Amino acid sequence: MRYFLCIAFLFFSPRVYTQVFPDEQYPVLFHDVQLSGIYTDSKTFPDCRPIVSPVKIDSLYLLEKNLEGFSLVDFLGTYFIRPIEPKDIEPDADENITEHINNLWDKLLRETYDTQSSLVPLPHPYIVPGGRFREVYYWDSYFTMLGLKEAGRYDIIRNMVDNFAFLIDTYGHIPNGNRTYYLSRSQPPFFSLMVELLAGIDGKSVYTKYLPQLEREYNFWMDGKESLEEKNDACRRVVRLDKGVFLNRYWDDNAQPRSEAYKEDLEIALRSPEHDSVDFRNIRAACESGWDFSSRWLNDGTNLETIETTKILPVDLNSLLYHLEQVLYKSYKIAGEEPDAKIYKTLARDRKKAFKKYFWRKKEGFFVDYHYVLEWQNLPITLVGIYPLYFKLASKYQAKKSALYIQNNFLSEGGVKTSQRATGEQWDAPNGWAPLQYLCIEGLSKYKQVELSHEIKKRWISLVEKQYAETGKLLEKYNVTDLNAEGGGGEYPTQDGFGWTNGVYLFLISNQE
Repeated sequence: MRYFLCIAFLFFSPRVYTQVFPDEQYPVLFHDVQLSGIYTDSKTFPDCRPIVSPVKIDSLYLLEKNLEGFSLVDFLGTYFIRPIEPKDIEPDADENITEHINNLWDKLLRETYDTQSSLVPLPHPYIVPGGRFREVYYWDSYFTMLGLKEAGRYDIIRNMVDNFAFLIDTYGHIPNGNRTYYLSRSQPPFFSLMVELLAGIDGKSVYTKYLPQLEREYNFWMDGKESLEEKNDACRRVVRLDKGVFLNRYWDDNAQPRSEAYKEDLEIALRSPEHDSVDFRNIRAACESGWDFSSRWLNDGTNLETIETTKILPVDLNSLLYHLEQVLYKSYKIAGEEPDAKIYKTLARDRKKAFKKYFWRKKEGFFVDYHYVLEWQNLPITLVGIYPLYFKLASKYQAKKSALYIQNNFLSEGGVKTSQRATGEQWDAPNGWAPLQYLCIEGLSKYKQVELSHEIKKRWISLVEKQYAETGKLLEKYNVTDLNAEGGGGEYPTQDGFGWTNGVYLFLISNQE
């Protein structure tokens, strides 16, 4: 797999040829290492830096692996530099939580000096989430930026928005993260919200400055739309429904096991009744969603081997693309390009109209994903239904019903839980995540559901402060149903850092009413 690199990349000093694609450039070694159990975290080896060319490593391994006395551990120690293991970030003595977060920004700040690895170079410094996540992540970054704004770190926000614009110019989209093994997919498209956030700092000229990148990102998500017809109703990330309605799904252009979870993906495939590459694409598409993994993607609501992400039209993605259409309309208006502005106004109107038909579940009074293959609203119901409130896609009636549903089904001791099912996956109960707390609090507030919004905010802030007081940590996710237990589930331990928790917490305490 290779990706077209536009001319903009050539003006940035690190050379493209120094980037490493581990599973392609030394595939036999990669397969053997990932199944060997040498590294407890499958992400470790793809992040290792080879100290000689990948071509030479591939040749040497094929030559030496069958020799008597060969040691795979010694081979790795000779030809690779292992990434530094994450360490807990200890707060200074007597440092309160706000001071700790503001001191964390520089500790989580990174620059890409060297690209002789899977790391994709970026022209400006950026914030990483923390722990095993040693690179920038797309949708995480918006919630991190909320806190950076409250902290007055406008310089980092500008740098990160410029980095994402650079990635769009280079690859045609913003990858999941700045690693070569993430290039085949994106993440929930929050770039338009980042532009909006920065415009609130630097003024309306921001909209026209990033207009080319906003449009390129939109074209990425809509690629293939013109080719769709009744008998060919889906292409990449866009799906054609009845009467020319177009909505979107998550996807991945690669249908192989994930480099960063190679062993785990093979194990899922062995449990699958199909045993073909569609399983891997569905797994990867769930990673593009950011909800990796959740009962919302599973045919039986429980087991990963029944994953079918690409058959589902997600509430969150289509809400975000509605926002992108609105921002493109606004940007073209500011630029004085009325015909183009009118196009995006119409596209946003059509998408909003489709929401009521496909995503509103009247019986429960909440927004849910839509299974376009089976032509029904997908169950189980998850907290993703809050997105239409945040982006003002809901009617007043729908917002009122949604608030009641959240109060009765998601409100927990420490905020709102992600789903109503405890499957062992991290994007299910009992976990609560910072971005969903923020979207829920702000979405309810926009429809004057103030009492519930304030209650969620109070409970979430209290939980984060409790955990910090007891452990000195800000965590990736929290158990919101048992305040004395940690969040968990998924493919790796709960991580400390943590970018979006820091950002959302700082935003919430800075905007107390």
